[in-house]
Amino acid sequence: MRFTISLVLVMLPLCAQPPQEAPKQGRGPQAPRNLKILKPEDLRSGVMRQFTQALGVTCDHCHVQDRAADEKPQKDTARMMIAMVGEINAKFPDGASKVHVTCYTCHNGKVTPLTAPAPATPPAQ
Repeated sequence: MRFTISLVLVMLPLCAQPPQEAPKQGRGPQAPRNLKILKPEDLRSGVMRQFTQALGVTCDHCHVQDRAADEKPQKDTARMMIAMVGEINAKFPDGASKVHVTCYTCHNGKVTPLTAPAPATPPAQ
């Protein structure tokens, strides 16, 4: 009987502790860092997917594992191109409400845009 009472007295403080929270499995969405041209709402709209499709590349073309790092020169080039597209679209009378030029306009799914039309094929004889 003494043993049971002693055991209850020892176990009582353990039962009185609040339950511990389980460790979180994943991280929640992190706030974007190092945005110099784009805004967070641009990222939510899927603009990065549009860039990869317009240039025919994957994310690692401009990014390293730390997406906020500026280690690759392609990232600076992309920023200049994004600014250029914004400036071109702003010059249209309805530029604030409508997109006229995109990355695909020049790149057509290729990393390097063509600067001249393809040579004409000779006529069949």
